[in-house]
Order: sequence, then C-alpha cells, then structure tokens
Amino acid sequence: MKIIKIGALCFILSCFFVAESFAFRCGSGLVSSGDSKTSVLVTCGQPTSRATSCTNPQESTTTTKKGKIKKTKKCGTKADVWHYNCGNDDFIYVLTFENGKLANETTDGRGRGKSDCLGK
Repeated sequence: MKIIKIGALCFILSCFFVAESFAFRCGSGLVSSGDSKTSVLVTCGQPTSRATSCTNPQESTTTTKKGKIKKTKKCGTKADVWHYNCGNDDFIYVLTFENGKLANETTDGRGRGKSDCLGK
C-alpha cells in the first residue's frame, strides 16, 4: 500500500516538471522559453499570423488648462504574439514574446488545413 502511494506521488510531481519543460516542435526543430525571435524564425519559419498585445495596461487622469479631465491609457508591457497553425492533426500554437524573448507557449484550439509547423 505504501508503494502505491509513493508511486502516485512521484507521478503527480513528474506532471509538474513536464509542464515546466514544454517546448514547441517545428518539424525536426525545437524552441523553448528564452529563445529569441530570430532563433524561432530560423527554426520554425514564418508564423501563420502575428499580433501585438498589451499586458499590464496603465491609465492616468490629468486636467487640462481649461479644466477638462483627460484620461490617458498606456501600455505597461508590449508583447508580440505569434500563431502557428499546425494543421488538421495538431493544434494552433501561440508563442508570446516579451522583450524579444519567448516568454510563453500555449495552444488555441485545433489546427485546420495544411500545417505551418514544418520548420526548416
């Protein structure tokens, strides 16, 4: 009985370590957190789409000389978001870059059509 509990605990702990070491595979290449945009482009090729998002938005309020209240919105940190559609048998992978480095990899549903994840 003790062995089963230890085995279950080891399995649960190993799941956490696997999640931390997630990497995105492009053909025979592999990219992971900390890689530069250039490195990802060389390994994976052009993404299916690109976007810029704002994390940590900041809002400030000022008063003009005429007494009107003016609200200003600023982006705290800009992130570049690249999507790779890996086709019918895989997912759409979302790679988020902060300060030019790969910060996060997630999925966004199932891919469709021809795969853009063939790498080079």
